[in-house]
Formats: sequence, C-alpha cells, structure tokens
Amino acid sequence: MNAHLVWDWNGTLFHDIDAVVGATNASFAEFGLPPVTLERYRELYCVPVTRFYERLLGRLPGAEEWATMDAAFHRHYWRLAEGCGLAEGAAELLAAGAAAGRTQSVCSLAPHEELVPFLSRYGITEHFLRVDGRRGPAGSGKAAQMARHLAALDGVEAEGVVVIGDALDDAAAAAHVGARAVLYTGGSHSRAVLESAGVPVAESLAEAVDIAVRITG
Repeated sequence: MNAHLVWDWNGTLFHDIDAVVGATNASFAEFGLPPVTLERYRELYCVPVTRFYERLLGRLPGAEEWATMDAAFHRHYWRLAEGCGLAEGAAELLAAGAAAGRTQSVCSLAPHEELVPFLSRYGITEHFLRVDGRRGPAGSGKAAQMARHLAALDGVEAEGVVVIGDALDDAAAAAHVGARAVLYTGGSHSRAVLESAGVPVAESLAEAVDIAVRITG
C-alpha cells in the first residue's frame, strides 16, 4: 500500500515554534504577565488553547480578556512568522514523495487565506492533492476538519492515510477518521507529551516519513 500523507502545517512543515513562543511572550508582556520558556510551553500546550492559557495563568481567562489576548498573540505571531521557514528537509521530502508517486495533502487549523500564500511562497503547492486551512471562526477542532479533508480527497481511503503532525490533536484527528499518525518533536509538544498519544514519535520529518511508509507497507 502506498501511503497518502496528510501534513500538518504549523510546527510541522513550517518551523514556527520560535515565533509562537515569541508571540506568546510579547502578548503576555502587554498584560504584565511573566514570559514562558520553550520547555514550559511544550509541556503545557494543549487544545482548546483557552485550556492552555488556563494552565499558564492558573485560571481560565474571561471571554473579553481571552479575545484581547488572542488578538495580541496573532498580531505578534504574523510579524514574527515572516522570519520563519520550512522545517529542515521539508521541501526535499515533499519533492521526493511526489517523485515516488506518493500522494500528499495539507490539513491545518491555520486560516486558509493565510495558509495558501505561505505554501506558494515556498514553492511546494504542486506537491499536494489538496490544501485545507481553517475557514470561518476557530473552535470546530482538528478532528472535524480532518473528516472534511479526507471526504474531499477522491480515491483516498483512511486505512492508507498517515497524518504527520506535531501535536496531540493531530493524533486524535487521525484516530477520529480511522487513519494512522506519526508525531514530530519539532513543534508544540515535548517528546514525553507526544508519546502519551500512543503513536510513533519522530525526531525529524525524514524519520516521520520513513515510519509512515513502513507502517502502511
């Protein structure tokens, strides 16, 4: 069986964890809150993101407070993301997969109108059968989006799909649709947290692809 790879974007193909932590700390500074280290971020991160902020702050932000903090985070994130790039080896892996006849797609909770230009900027759009970012307001979650994503892929069956992502919600989304998952340590979570999902964990994208090919072979 030739695996179909569904790639996550933020923290996986796009190496933006430094921008994420930087934007978190820049927004925290606006509210007089102490900064968070990369290690603490990776230990505490979870979805929904309001729960993550509850872990960081020791309390759940109110609705108005959360809206203000979220807007501040995104203002800083999009500025810092301009200085980020693809994860090590990502472009070469995508090209090699396409050359080998492997099908690939992107399913991300990044806003669709922001996601598509990024893929085009790095010249990788041609490697994907489909690209789906979030359309509409946040909150529906990765599992629901993954179900819509696979339903739109003609001829792709869930048992041949491997989701490659950097977060526990990627593994949960894969399980929701009957697919497999490989989690990558370069993004949102520590290895220990990723291993709690009970799926293979890779230190590099190249290793993640090797595992994906093996478990569907």
